[in-house]
Amino acid sequence: MSRKQPTIHVVRPGLFTTIQDLGRYGYQRFGVSVSGAMDPWALTVGNRLLGNPDHAAGLEITLQGPELLFEQALCIAITGADLCPTADNMAVPMWTVVAMQAGSRLQFGLRRQGTRAYLAVAGGINGALMLGSRSTHVRSGLGGLAGRALKKWDQLEAGPVSHAAAHYVERTVPEPYRPRYSNAPTVRVIPGPQADLFTNEALQLLVGRPYRVTSESDRMGYRLEGAELPHRASADIVSEAVSVGSIQVPSNRQPILLMADCQPTGGYAKLATMISADRSLAAQLSPGDSLSFRIITATRASQLCRLAHAELDRLLPPHHS
Repeated sequence: MSRKQPTIHVVRPGLFTTIQDLGRYGYQRFGVSVSGAMDPWALTVGNRLLGNPDHAAGLEITLQGPELLFEQALCIAITGADLCPTADNMAVPMWTVVAMQAGSRLQFGLRRQGTRAYLAVAGGINGALMLGSRSTHVRSGLGGLAGRALKKWDQLEAGPVSHAAAHYVERTVPEPYRPRYSNAPTVRVIPGPQADLFTNEALQLLVGRPYRVTSESDRMGYRLEGAELPHRASADIVSEAVSVGSIQVPSNRQPILLMADCQPTGGYAKLATMISADRSLAAQLSPGDSLSFRIITATRASQLCRLAHAELDRLLPPHHS
């Protein structure tokens, strides 16, 4: 008889908790968003701590965490935002593999740092693959649990583990390598594909002072409020591909920073693009936080991306299943 996979019961769903992996690539031409974790680095670290493949699905937990009951013993790791996790009223260390006992409950408290925490479990969270991914895209009702956020009474099942997960208990990311999330970070950008459609001073205005993340911000993108960014003529262009990190500027001259659930195409001029190495900093922001920009070259952006991947591989080598 095959052994039952560990089950996690959702006692309380939290504010907005979804199943996410690294995204649904290759379908943008059909109008399908990439989606996936807002902070892919944090989710990847959680998976590597547990010896999971990078693309294993976990839970993305936003601001107010869920309460989860573990029916069977299971190893977990919580990365990303520090939302004061506890197991049966004992503090759970962040960025560390922890063994949850059968019958134990995981809860979250107040936001200490960051906005989105990631719960990775040994074997990943099971679920139907939709177009090659388990990521939830709520707007189109795709992936995850019926394309929606978690609800009370949901049950999650962990996938099969190809190794003794207990072997990794207490494995941790050393303190100096843990990110310092800020509610006022500076992210680096390169000039965007339509930078020439803006006045000469537009880029300098973008980097001149911070922008506030408005309440009209979600996984699709952040509407920012700050210095106006003037176009030479119209804000509209013929619709073309956009990606995470694209900074669109519509006719109100206020920038929109596109994030994980962004649409595949857009018809607003793009002044700049956030570099992938700084995506985690932006992913951990909430409405009311602020964001500053700094311009670097495309060559330097590429170099920083390679360095970030190399450091992660050195710290936690990928698991080859």
